[in-house]
Amino acid sequence: MRYAVCADVGSTYTKVAVVDLDVGALVAGASAPTTVGTDVLHGLDAAVAAATAGLAAGQVPWYVCSSAGGGLRLAVIGYERLVTAQAGRRVGLSAGANVVHVAAGRLGAADLAGLRAARPDVVLLVGGTDGGDAETLTHNATRLARARWRVPVVLAGNVDVRDDLHAVLAAAGVPVTVADNVLPRIGVLAPASARSAIREVFLRHVIGGKRLSRGSRFARLVRAATPDAVLTGVEVLADTLGGDLVVVDVGGATTDVYSVLTPDERATGPGREVAGSLWRARTVEGDLGMRWSAPGVVRAAVEERLLTDAQGDDLAAGAAVRAGDPGFLPVGDAERAVDARIAALAATVALRRHARGAATGERAGRDLRDVRLLVGSGGVLRHAAPADAAGVLGAVLADHAGGWPLPRAARPVVDVDYVLAAGGLLAAEHPAAAGALLRRHLATD
Repeated sequence: MRYAVCADVGSTYTKVAVVDLDVGALVAGASAPTTVGTDVLHGLDAAVAAATAGLAAGQVPWYVCSSAGGGLRLAVIGYERLVTAQAGRRVGLSAGANVVHVAAGRLGAADLAGLRAARPDVVLLVGGTDGGDAETLTHNATRLARARWRVPVVLAGNVDVRDDLHAVLAAAGVPVTVADNVLPRIGVLAPASARSAIREVFLRHVIGGKRLSRGSRFARLVRAATPDAVLTGVEVLADTLGGDLVVVDVGGATTDVYSVLTPDERATGPGREVAGSLWRARTVEGDLGMRWSAPGVVRAAVEERLLTDAQGDDLAAGAAVRAGDPGFLPVGDAERAVDARIAALAATVALRRHARGAATGERAGRDLRDVRLLVGSGGVLRHAAPADAAGVLGAVLADHAGGWPLPRAARPVVDVDYVLAAGGLLAAEHPAAAGALLRRHLATD
């Protein structure tokens, strides 16, 4: 048998899946605490050793993604906030980034100060359609060059001035990578090239720069940011399924939503988005999580009228305990019930925002009526009793007051074996195995 080790080095835990590449089957899995305090390789090696114990596998290739150390922090600078800056933000999210700053227009001193304060790992510099405005992009690139900017820049704007601005930035010592324009024409969003460039910069500059490991081995092993790998897995699953799907990943600090929709007439019709439609999208809700962000879940649920003020007060104490102890483990039925309640609220609010378009910046929102599969992910769902996990996803599918079109016939399933990231990691080199793995564990009726 041909095996592959697929590992996700998260901020808290490192998860490993061993996959049989011949049939796309999960052979073994293990997890270990992520050893950020010492060297992340300690936890990674321990998890791999546990997963491969007893396997006569010989030399097994490793495929690793990582969100340790806070993942990828991205800033976007565009020409106009509702057009190219918004397009850049959507592309950044699809690349697995946490978009920590968005600026639009000509950068001034205050804008530069705000950019520095956001502490991005990468800057996505966009602006102007091809053949359109070039002045703003030129000003912003020149301003970064004169400011002795040293954070890596992905330049993905107006093709007419792109090469000249690349030369300006490079001459000033700015680490710069060129990509195709994210918005070559009004209403046409082209994320692939910029997403690839952001991934390249993440691997070349960010992983090593976070000092997660003493040597260079970890940087050589990592192939993608974890959310980027997961979105790739979601895309493979959607292609395998042949229909629309949604993934809700409830984490300790954030709740991420991924959706893959079939393009419709809005892509080219009169109601199209000026900043383009991203039919394969990801959003991140930084105030919704099971541990660090648990109080944000309660506040958001009250604002959404999913909880009354009195119910919010009752749940606030449990949320505060979880926020104060990110390693909190529920003991007993009462604590597990609180975890399930927080998870259901986080998933419901996150999907409301995603579907309404508030998180993606889409005027028309995202039409989820034809979603065939709702996948739940995150440790709270993987480790929950089946009834509790079913209750979390059931709450999402029964959310009739959210102001968004509910899926009409979606089947809920939990990524219990954590195969979405593994499928995404294998997709480029082993597409058949990736598709079979995801179909076997998530898409079967």
